Amino acid sequence: MRSDLQLNNVGRRYGIRGPWILRNVNLALAPNTLTRIEGPNGTGKSTLLRLLARMDAPTEGRVTGRPRTAYVPERFPQALPFTAEGYLTHLGTVHGLSRAAATRAAGEWLDRFGAKAHAGTPMTRLSKGSSQKVAVAQALLAEPELLVLDEAWTGLDADARAELERAVAERTAAGGAVVFVDHDPGRLVGASDATYTVVDGTLNRRTESATSPAGPQVSVEVQGPPGSQLPPEADRFITATTQPTPGTHHLTVPASRSDVLLRALLAARPPWHVVSLHRLADPDLPLDDESPR
Repeated sequence: MRSDLQLNNVGRRYGIRGPWILRNVNLALAPNTLTRIEGPNGTGKSTLLRLLARMDAPTEGRVTGRPRTAYVPERFPQALPFTAEGYLTHLGTVHGLSRAAATRAAGEWLDRFGAKAHAGTPMTRLSKGSSQKVAVAQALLAEPELLVLDEAWTGLDADARAELERAVAERTAAGGAVVFVDHDPGRLVGASDATYTVVDGTLNRRTESATSPAGPQVSVEVQGPPGSQLPPEADRFITATTQPTPGTHHLTVPASRSDVLLRALLAARPPWHVVSLHRLADPDLPLDDESPR
């Protein structure tokens, strides 16, 4: 990332005398981080994300830093004069890709999200779910330094939701920053480096260390393809590792991050084989979801 993004004493209201939506907001987004924004509906979460994506300007305060940013809005416009592939190719060129590279990236992301069959479909004829896949793909195809996701999982099928989680892990592992809002409290649970709550227009922070050893620990035995290394998106959650035999790894990870670790391993290409999971406090007591995979 070329620079961090920072909000310094930022406030936002609409109209000269309109009520303040946000006030005195301070937030820094650093490389390799995942940030979750929480709060009840109508508290200003989407306004905050629009400020981060520079879709809106602050009424007061300053936004500094200009990472290459991509944004998935809560409501994605469907009435666009493009096919799905044509729209992604167009945006790829806007982001600086050559037309050939943009077309190639468009096809790859449509395929990853299970929408390749709709590449030639006009945007106006796409279902809500397929339109949302295009919305997510357009944000990812140019490998942004800052990825801003506003309810981006809404409308996606299970496979596409899992693929978006994998893409988020890839972005942070590659040095990018990701900030997201999602109505599902279990979304990427335990994976965030920091969580902020919007309450009455103010931002309150609760920091979560992705590598803190505090709390229950889990031992995970995994086997990888010959000669392969642990995927970088899995590495950030591991607190200890040993390799008793070639291809076999014994990993230690906080229990709160075990689901995220497993998703990263199983989503790797080719996938890793998860042999077993045990709580370190009692190796004979398996986790509820323990099973060879």
